[in-house]
Amino acid sequence: MKYEFIDHTADAQFRAYGKDLEEAFSHSAEAMYAVMVDPASIDQKVEKKVSAKGEDIKSLLYDFLEQLLVLLNGGFLLHSVKEISISNDKALKATVIGDMYKEKYDVTSEVKAITYHEMEIKKVKGKVMVQVIVDI
Repeated sequence: MKYEFIDHTADAQFRAYGKDLEEAFSHSAEAMYAVMVDPASIDQKVEKKVSAKGEDIKSLLYDFLEQLLVLLNGGFLLHSVKEISISNDKALKATVIGDMYKEKYDVTSEVKAITYHEMEIKKVKGKVMVQVIVDI
């Protein structure tokens, strides 16, 4: 399982999983976009480079997802994370692939912000689990 949604009263909460930190971060990006649209339905026409920095692993995750929101505000919809590398839990570089013009797709809601509320990053049964709540 890449990710799952958890019931939350006002916002959207998800857990993303991966064999390592990079895969869990990649799946968290897909989960965040899945709040709005099915990432599998997005054409793979446009590649974008993303970089993020943080003081620790949680702030790195926050900045990564925030950078993806900046792309969203410019009309980019994510299909998937093509490449990702994390250095010392404080720097990230990624290549994401998707398409522009969100008007072409059935976007059901829009993520407005990432939150630190209940954010978790931990190992569970040999995998990495990332939990995030986003404001919609």
